[in-house]
Amino acid sequence: MDALRNSLHIVRGWLDWLPDPIAAVLIFLIAVAFALALHRVARGLSRRLLALRYPNLYAIMTQMRGLTRLALLIIAVFIALPVAPLDHDFKYLIARMLLMAIIGLIGWSAITALHVSAEIYLRRYRLDVEDNLLARKHNTQIRVLLRSIDALLVLFTLGAALMTFQTVRQYGVSLFASAGVAGIVAGLAARPVLSNLIAGVQLAMTQPIRLEDAVIVENEYGNIEEITSTYVVVRLWDFRRMIVPLTYFIEKPFQNWTRESSALIGTVLIYVDYRAPVGAIRAKAEEIVRASNRWDGRVFNVAVTDFKRDTMEVRILATAGDSGKVFDLRCEIREKLIDFLQREHPEALPRQRSQVAMDKGTGADAVTIAASGATGGGTGAGG
Repeated sequence: MDALRNSLHIVRGWLDWLPDPIAAVLIFLIAVAFALALHRVARGLSRRLLALRYPNLYAIMTQMRGLTRLALLIIAVFIALPVAPLDHDFKYLIARMLLMAIIGLIGWSAITALHVSAEIYLRRYRLDVEDNLLARKHNTQIRVLLRSIDALLVLFTLGAALMTFQTVRQYGVSLFASAGVAGIVAGLAARPVLSNLIAGVQLAMTQPIRLEDAVIVENEYGNIEEITSTYVVVRLWDFRRMIVPLTYFIEKPFQNWTRESSALIGTVLIYVDYRAPVGAIRAKAEEIVRASNRWDGRVFNVAVTDFKRDTMEVRILATAGDSGKVFDLRCEIREKLIDFLQREHPEALPRQRSQVAMDKGTGADAVTIAASGATGGGTGAGG
């Protein structure tokens, strides 16, 4: 930067014949151009030196590209300010703007440092693995807290920048001292924002939901795709997106299928005739489940759980690693079991029944047909 200062002094001597405002603008433009050129050269060197050998470090520097550019621009304008032929008032105004820019740079640096640290920390927790419960826990906690801290840092940075002006500071003190009613009104107006912000902190701490959790919200099945500072995006099974406020998951009940573990028990209910061989059905269901690559080997059970008027209910339980595999396993059991019954035991399939009784008055057989649990009155003559 010493070279920039010396160059600006030389340029200042060359521009003595120009009016002071035009000379000052040219000096600031030269300083800005020098800062942008220096930033471009430094970026090119870092790409050559770090991109192949240290890709992670280069990725971090890429995220800081805007931050370093702003820092160089502030330094360049700060160096050019004493050289520019401006009166005291203009220089004071530019110095005040530089101070606000420095405060903004500090706030931006804090936010960037937090995001880079969070990204480095979360690299050890991958979401694209089979058992990602711990990864989902850490990702949810870090990302929700990051958004809350970002909002606080932005507010503090903006407040610090405005408080550099004496008039704003005095106005703010008097406003806070005499605005009791206005404060209540503002608090009521900002209640949804504040409640969502507090709900975000609660979600990060207690974690009733995590990223990629399988949930049922408003009778819709889906996965938690994104958690922002005000709402949650639920990716539904048919690729629709449901947008739900953060407070919903604090105030209302919902189902979380992967709260403690992603493994689930799938239930298959089949209705068969009373003549169905339960032992053969149990053996075939066990064969189907054990041959499937979706079964995780934890739970398997077959039991007759209910009797209907015309059928009996057989329940098959089997576990899988996640909700998607459970759904596919249930479908596989249904398809292969019905194929087995159609081929080997067609008598086990449900059917309608008819009851034959002797009519004592006429000596003829009376036939009563029962269909779907309802009795119809039909008679026929017997020989």
